[in-house]
Amino acid sequence: MSKDGQVTVKKQRPVNLDLTTISMPATAKASIFHRVTGVALFFALTFVIWAWSESLSSAESFEFVKGLFNGFIAKFIAWGTVSVLVYHLIGGIRHMIMDMGHWEELESGNLSAKVSMALGVVFAVLAGVWIWF
Repeated sequence: MSKDGQVTVKKQRPVNLDLTTISMPATAKASIFHRVTGVALFFALTFVIWAWSESLSSAESFEFVKGLFNGFIAKFIAWGTVSVLVYHLIGGIRHMIMDMGHWEELESGNLSAKVSMALGVVFAVLAGVWIWF
């Protein structure tokens, strides 16, 4: 107690929270990346819905959208959309398996997180090959 009768509490909070010095486990990285890809999919769907709508409105619009996909920006957006979709799907399957009671232990959870992130990278590369070549 202080002199004026107030109770003082020593705060154990970090003074300088530098996020680059925090080492997160693979499970945290996989979970955060799953959430980020979900948000990215939400925004990517605006491009996808526009392209579908435009391509179905007339034959000329279809040819316009088809020609648009020959450009760098459209291919990059398509690659990014497919990449985040595939990772989000892999991460979602991992979460559903965990909801069924599997891969909940520290070792198996870390392994499944690392495998899901590695599969995401592999499928992103494959999607890039498919779209760019």
